[in-house]
Amino acid sequence: MRACFCPRLFISLASPKILRLGKKSNEFVFLLSAYSYLCTMMDFLAQYNLTGLAIGIATFLIIGLFHPLVIKGEYHFGVRCWWVFLLMGIAAVAASIAVRNILWSTLLAVWGASSFWSVGELFEQRRRVARGWFPKKEKRRA
Repeated sequence: MRACFCPRLFISLASPKILRLGKKSNEFVFLLSAYSYLCTMMDFLAQYNLTGLAIGIATFLIIGLFHPLVIKGEYHFGVRCWWVFLLMGIAAVAASIAVRNILWSTLLAVWGASSFWSVGELFEQRRRVARGWFPKKEKRRA
């Protein structure tokens, strides 16, 4: 069995400074079981050459998630929430660069790119609302 995505991250999370053992030993057991599950999943995907398929399905789901986020964000907050998408995109791209595993790195990059794209889509959504294609919230705080 080969090593999983980031053993240094797991070791740093399991250090006594971050995860205090004793009363909270159940958290350590949960982290260990989640880590072993992720390693098993990654090995399965690599063994049967399913990594590309998993990336494609997850990309489809990520893009599908951002569509209603943009619509609901513009409806409730207007374009004032554009900076949330920008910060999310910066964090996801930075994490994508830091992660070594190709699957997680790609999915983080897709999340970041979708976040950046959503900034522009928020302003496009404002135009769609002005044209009457989408409902406008009547009482919006300025």
